[in-house]
Amino acid sequence: MKQKKPELLVPASSLEVLKTAVYFGADAVYIGGEAYGLRAKAKNFSMEEMAEGIAFAHERGVRVYVTANILAHNYDLAGAENYFSELKTLKPDAFIIADPGMFLLARKICPEIDIHISTQANNTNYLTYRFWYDQGAKRVVSARELSLNEIKEIRENIPEEMEIESFVHGAMCISYSGRCLLSSYFTGRSANSGACTHPCRWKYVLMEETRPGEYLPVFENERGTYLFNSKDLNMIEHIPELVEAGIDSFKIEGRMKTALYVATVARTYRRAIDDYFVSEEKYRANRDWYRTEIGKCTYRKFTTGFYFGKTDETTQIYDESTYVSEAVYLGIVSRATKAEAAPDAAATAGSAVQNAHEVCRARIEQRNKFCVGDMIEIMKPNGENIPARVLAMYDEDGNALESCPHPKQLIDVELSEEAAVGDILRQEKITA
Repeated sequence: MKQKKPELLVPASSLEVLKTAVYFGADAVYIGGEAYGLRAKAKNFSMEEMAEGIAFAHERGVRVYVTANILAHNYDLAGAENYFSELKTLKPDAFIIADPGMFLLARKICPEIDIHISTQANNTNYLTYRFWYDQGAKRVVSARELSLNEIKEIRENIPEEMEIESFVHGAMCISYSGRCLLSSYFTGRSANSGACTHPCRWKYVLMEETRPGEYLPVFENERGTYLFNSKDLNMIEHIPELVEAGIDSFKIEGRMKTALYVATVARTYRRAIDDYFVSEEKYRANRDWYRTEIGKCTYRKFTTGFYFGKTDETTQIYDESTYVSEAVYLGIVSRATKAEAAPDAAATAGSAVQNAHEVCRARIEQRNKFCVGDMIEIMKPNGENIPARVLAMYDEDGNALESCPHPKQLIDVELSEEAAVGDILRQEKITA
């Protein structure tokens, strides 16, 4: 007999991305405010945006968790107390907290709001889970260094109503559960206060101390050596094992990612989870689709992390630090209407619109350049990817354009196929 269906927990860096996560299948979304979270470089939410985002999600039955997971210093505490007081009025579904001091503040000020213990708290055994449960925590996020067998043992030794949340997809940190001093050492920006500069992705050389300037040949190719550069976690092909381990919430990493990334990963995991809970046969039959779709967002090659045992040399990337990307993000449809096709547009489209007089006109905020005549893809929340031709393009004043070279320009795009509000437009990346 299967366990209960796990929650799909998706990150959001902005109000736009939160709405995308909701449209594309999230059961819950986690966000950060402008302080006290571990992604200071993310766009993050003002209080007004947080209020709008929580209301938008709640209207659609989606939960919102707010991160407050810094390791606080004395000088953080007064501000944190005010922060929790402001959040109390917004009624998020939970706080994600790592620091015991922050935990105490949240319990005192917002006793009605659930607390989830962050992975930053190094949660590696069932006694730690029980400790936090006794303090009043509802959920604990497992350390990323745990295997599925260890998580299953935790599940068997904690109260049934206590929840386990585990990362299933996204970037992996080189340091134990994200506790890293490299950024602070090199740049003065602390990873544990939300300002990590990700030096694990930098290129390094090896030099013997008595031979300054003499670099030893340890690099794998002409680009250099990336000693700490981990592959990204990807468990899309292991949904049954994750469910059977007793994980209650499948967490996607990526609070600095684009809407395209969030939509792609959320939609793929949504379908995989739902397929599995129809039948394992259906899930197995669709694995090729999951693999193909998950490859259309940016990633650094894939690994299963620690889930099936200790990591080895195959979980690192030694020859580069760049992302793999197979699709280009064009924009999110914010408005969609029917429009009469210009005569030349219908001719350009040919059989795509079968000489119809009406086409779809979609408003987007442009994120990457594309041109009239291009074939693009309309990415829909239900899993459909609809090829469409760009028939025409107009700026806000109605002037015809051949392309849209200006980032974040509002444009109206006439398409040969129908798009709806919330759909994402993307284009297959052409490689030389």
